[in-house]
Amino acid sequence: MHVAIFCLILLFVATQGLPTPHKSQNSCGYDSCNLGKPDKLNVHIVAHTHDDVGWLKTVDQYYYGSRSEIVNRGVQYILDSVVSALLDNPDRRYIYVEMAFFWRWWNEQSNDTRNAVKQLVNEGRLEFISGGWSMNDEAATHYNSIIDQHALGAEFLHDTFGDCARPKIGWQIDPFGHSREMASLMAQMGFDGLFFGRIDYQDRIPRTLEKKLEMMWKGSANLGRQSWLFTGVLPHSYSGPSTFCFDIHCSDQPIMDDKRLHDYNVPERVQSFINAVHLEAHGYATNHIIITMGDDFQDQNAHEKFKNLDKLIHYVNLAQENGSNVNVFYSTPSCYLYALNKAERIWTSKSDDFFPYASVPFAYWTGYYTSRPALKRYERYTNNILQVTRQLNGFSQKNLRNNIFYLSEAMGLAQHHDAVSGTEKQHVANDYAQRLSDGIDQAVEVINDAYAQLLPREGQTVPVARQFLCPYSNISECPPIEGANQFTVTLWNPTIHPVTIHPHVPVTREYLIRDPQGNLISAEYLPISETMKNIPGRTSSAQYQYLFQASLPALGYNTYYFEAKADEMKTEYKKVTVTQNQACILQNEHLRAEFDSLGDLRSITNFDKKLVVSVLNQGFYWYESHPGDRTTPELAPSGAYIFRPLIPEAVPVSLLRTINCTQTDTVQKATIVFNEWISQEISLYRGASAIEVEWTVGPIPIEDNKGKEIIIRYNTNIDSGSKYYTDANGREVLERIRNHRPTWPYFVDEPISGNYYPINSRIWIRDNDRQLTILTDRSEGGGSMYDGSVEIMVHRRVLHDDSLGVNEVLNETAYGKGLVVTGKHILIVDRPEDSARLHRSGAQQMFMHPLATYSIPNTSSYANYSNVYRQSWSALSDVMPLNVHLLTFDQLALKQYLVRVEHYFELNEDETYSQPVTIDLQALFKSIGTINEMTELILTANLPLSELNRLDWMTKEGESSHVDMLQQQSLKETTITLNPMQIRTFQITID
Repeated sequence: MHVAIFCLILLFVATQGLPTPHKSQNSCGYDSCNLGKPDKLNVHIVAHTHDDVGWLKTVDQYYYGSRSEIVNRGVQYILDSVVSALLDNPDRRYIYVEMAFFWRWWNEQSNDTRNAVKQLVNEGRLEFISGGWSMNDEAATHYNSIIDQHALGAEFLHDTFGDCARPKIGWQIDPFGHSREMASLMAQMGFDGLFFGRIDYQDRIPRTLEKKLEMMWKGSANLGRQSWLFTGVLPHSYSGPSTFCFDIHCSDQPIMDDKRLHDYNVPERVQSFINAVHLEAHGYATNHIIITMGDDFQDQNAHEKFKNLDKLIHYVNLAQENGSNVNVFYSTPSCYLYALNKAERIWTSKSDDFFPYASVPFAYWTGYYTSRPALKRYERYTNNILQVTRQLNGFSQKNLRNNIFYLSEAMGLAQHHDAVSGTEKQHVANDYAQRLSDGIDQAVEVINDAYAQLLPREGQTVPVARQFLCPYSNISECPPIEGANQFTVTLWNPTIHPVTIHPHVPVTREYLIRDPQGNLISAEYLPISETMKNIPGRTSSAQYQYLFQASLPALGYNTYYFEAKADEMKTEYKKVTVTQNQACILQNEHLRAEFDSLGDLRSITNFDKKLVVSVLNQGFYWYESHPGDRTTPELAPSGAYIFRPLIPEAVPVSLLRTINCTQTDTVQKATIVFNEWISQEISLYRGASAIEVEWTVGPIPIEDNKGKEIIIRYNTNIDSGSKYYTDANGREVLERIRNHRPTWPYFVDEPISGNYYPINSRIWIRDNDRQLTILTDRSEGGGSMYDGSVEIMVHRRVLHDDSLGVNEVLNETAYGKGLVVTGKHILIVDRPEDSARLHRSGAQQMFMHPLATYSIPNTSSYANYSNVYRQSWSALSDVMPLNVHLLTFDQLALKQYLVRVEHYFELNEDETYSQPVTIDLQALFKSIGTINEMTELILTANLPLSELNRLDWMTKEGESSHVDMLQQQSLKETTITLNPMQIRTFQITID
């Protein structure tokens, strides 16, 4: 009996006796790191969970663990279990990423638990990686929203835990391709490195053979070393080696280390692990490798994982006594990165991106660039409202930031790589949209409080009529104003430059419209198109709409007053010319677009530059979605993720089309109907330097049991030579070459989808003299399949799941029919050297479009209204440079603001606007106070820029990544200089 007890004691000591860690027990950051042994292969075990903030279940369902019939996962239990397991053993370490979940969990914890977690963070045992509200997608996201969602998480971590919780590593392990702009933004967030899991199968092979899975990624062609980011590709996506999953949901064998048992497996498990890490080490350049021990929603019972990892670490290290060179220990991505940095090696570099991504042959994840186009547009529209709300709150000094949190949080969730990407189940997509809508409702309350301050004239204390949005204005519907005797439209311009727009206001009666000076506007009274009136779900009785030109002040508003005409008042409108199925010309002082009688766009002429682009064909086509092959399951069909056409040729949606042309004083437009489910309206406004294409697609028919991927194609005589150009997250533009990859010999297995890239805001083709640029109102996918051609996918309805996990076909419906989607493209024809001036400002104005709010004032007349309320106001009195954009204006406290400004031109794009520019930030605050103090911060606003010290690296080209940071922390001078593509972030205090 005593012998048995003694043996059990020895067994317990053996299994618990881990190697002494090389770290300080009471420090966080790099000081807490175990750097291993110089003469061993050091294996950094990174215990983690990957928790999607929505995918198969909603974020709430995932957090609480409900809807277990879909999948039995609950994040609250994961965090409970992980914290408990970490407290059991001081050598264990863990990382966590998604602040949307951690914030929820933290708010439910007792003070004792919170104090224990703070201790774990301060000792470096619980480390936050990336720290965004979600792990954002990289193909369908805009840089404004990427920054916001990371800043939201960073602010929570800073306020809760202090500097020990500041993320230093990007962890993009699950997004489906990787953007160069993401690397640049993360470098500007102060990150030292980035790790991700997915890389094209053709790219991985040579990188593994040449030990180039880790590199210096040059994230910007404009910002130099401040955009460089050390980047590593993880060996097993983000899972552990085969047969070493110790989660409660796994079926791999645990470590069974009692020699008296028949299932004793320590020698086999140790040798299998040593073999696995040696195999992995062949692809990496140092004696350090990283092993990720985790997967989707793992660790509801973290004790099971950690108990087995404790044993694995112990027994593998014991094998060193028998000649093994493997040294294994708990670590984190930042400690692994620090070990690589201390290895003092030189690294290969990369300056392109990781799009498109193919996981296996024929499986290009390029469909999600367009999947769920309505959600993609709604997310972009919601961000527009968020930025306007922040501005109105700040300039009215209402200090209602907490009320804006609901919308900020919803937007943070929407950036997730299974949200705006369109790769979630339908009920989850509905939940994201509902959250955005609920957040908008909260924002409208802030907007009303702000306008209650800004609208009344000085000295007036009258109540302000409630402002409301018309979210269905995109289908010419605004029920609250239907039949009203009077109403107002207030347009807030969120840019720092004056803009001219052309609002469309659907009405059920005729009105007189007055501008802010009280002058009657000569507005066009035009019928709403039959296509628009027949959109499923439209309930408006409005048959007509007013169209007028509105010139708005920078960073301010204009109010337009609509007053119903008396029944006996004679209506006189300027002449409207309408032709049907005849050749027609749209022309203003700058541009000319010619159409033939069959509805084909034939040419676009730029009068100012004496340029003509012949259009060989412009219209809509569809690819038949590949249904997959049941006999060859590895050949996936088209689905939410994958775009795989059955044949590499698109088919016209119709052989015939009709064209109606309308010419008025304000606008000339061609309405082209292809069939009962596709149409477009091409418009040229007076004074405009670009052409607008508004398209309507749906319901996509599927009665033939064929999935369809709908594209709009622009075929021209531009000699583009296989090259085309797409933007990265709305900022810098990258050159693409058909059937080519810059960093490896590309084998063409899918000639269409393999040439698709994300288009977040623009795509262009050019030759020596001419450039055609197309701006988009949301993220879409597209490319150039032929010289002179651009195609953009605008809608998808597919009938097969691509077997990548969502287990649901992408078949969006509404009102019992296939979903109808409307959208806009802007066409710019100019010289290549002059195009940036138009596409840069045009894309910003499209992204930060003036926000229209409506009200029904309780005033008897316009005179009464104008006596009481301001009808025009601007926060600026000085003209701001065209190449500067106000990215963020957010009131943090009563006298404290967060401001981000950017130079949004690239180097060498424009002779004038690609130069450095100097501005005085005081100009933004003239209406509310004088700047007393300014502190420049890193991009996520959680550290003074002067305190940033990033790790230094050397490339094989002999270049150092070192950047000298600003020494001063507080600035008294309010004048700053911006270089091309530079974003600067300031915390500003005013008197």
